[in-house]
Amino acid sequence: MLQPFSKHSDFSLSPIKAIELAAAQMTGVISLAQGIPSFRTPKVIIDFVQERIASGACDKYSLTTGLPEFREEVAIALQSEGLQYDPDTEILATAGSIEGISATLLALISSGDEVIIPSPTYTSYQNCIKLAGGIPVFVELDEERNFDLDISKIADAITRKTKAIFYCNPNNPTGTIFSRKATEELLSLAEKHDLYLITDEVYKDFYYTDDLHCSPALLPGGRERVIRICSFSKAFAMTGWRIGFLHTSSQLLSKIVGYHDTLVTCAPVASQYAGIGAIRYGDQALQEFREEFTLRRNYAIEILDQMSDVMDYQLPKASYFVFPRIKDTVQLSDDSTRLAYDILEKARVAVVPGVAFGPSGESHLRINFGRTSEDLRVGMERLADYFSDKRRGKSTKKTIFTALPGERPKGDSLY
Repeated sequence: MLQPFSKHSDFSLSPIKAIELAAAQMTGVISLAQGIPSFRTPKVIIDFVQERIASGACDKYSLTTGLPEFREEVAIALQSEGLQYDPDTEILATAGSIEGISATLLALISSGDEVIIPSPTYTSYQNCIKLAGGIPVFVELDEERNFDLDISKIADAITRKTKAIFYCNPNNPTGTIFSRKATEELLSLAEKHDLYLITDEVYKDFYYTDDLHCSPALLPGGRERVIRICSFSKAFAMTGWRIGFLHTSSQLLSKIVGYHDTLVTCAPVASQYAGIGAIRYGDQALQEFREEFTLRRNYAIEILDQMSDVMDYQLPKASYFVFPRIKDTVQLSDDSTRLAYDILEKARVAVVPGVAFGPSGESHLRINFGRTSEDLRVGMERLADYFSDKRRGKSTKKTIFTALPGERPKGDSLY
């Protein structure tokens, strides 16, 4: 019988951070692991924040819910998506998305409650659920349909203990944009069983298709049970600023805000101003980031195509990750953790083992093509050579790759 999480349960460091730590102890490693974009925060945002710091505006706490100016800017940005949320009662400034996720789960689930998470999905969700005393229940995504949601499997996983369904859209690690039809069916399922629907949409700004993702917050009936969590970290190269936001009904937000206050008091004030600057002035930078990441995605999958005898992949339509499946003819293909550390040791490339993202992630690796063009080029070359060695024994011929198509001479120092 499944037991609720306790402080004595297995609660370990994220496998993503673990492999980054291992890589940091070695020399000459190229990291394509942690989801850090290569660019600097746009100068226009930095300049805006520096003015606020110089004026003394960042010296004191904001309201627990965030600066009124920040929440008002978020409300305006949401209106452009077709969403109407009250900045005073339905929007919360958070210290990055993961703090908003943790506060939400602490507020809404109790010890022993089950939370369904489609797998593969972002690894830290498991620990967030356990931290709140819940039990993560993995439901496999449909890999043959580009890792789309399998609503029938989710329905089968619901029990009397199920309290919420928690997923990210676009998906990390697969780059899937979940279909509108699946999202509508998911919301209907949540309504039928009176479940919360928690959606992490930190990659909503990076997509490579005209078929944009559909947030359940946009659908009729979504407001009363959907908690949507967003971040500035990825879209505006602001991972170090730790600023995000969530929006939901005033009734649900009133439950969440007390846990948020206990965790962080308020989001960093300077970072809230950075968020304001990003909303007001960051569109051009965001578009340029998209263009660069599109080049890098196309380059990464071109190299993966050359390794089709050892791996295959679903085309990522969003985010800056690709999640290839390693074919069972490759040694260690059924143990992605050992495989990832073998690659780290022998090829000096850090990638994330697929099993970190849930049981159905096994036999995959996550590759971040959002790192610098040079790191991506060298890292993919080393991966190709590693798998070439696995196929033929130690090879003396090294693969030669040219620059990324259309690459800027110094594309990583745009900002």
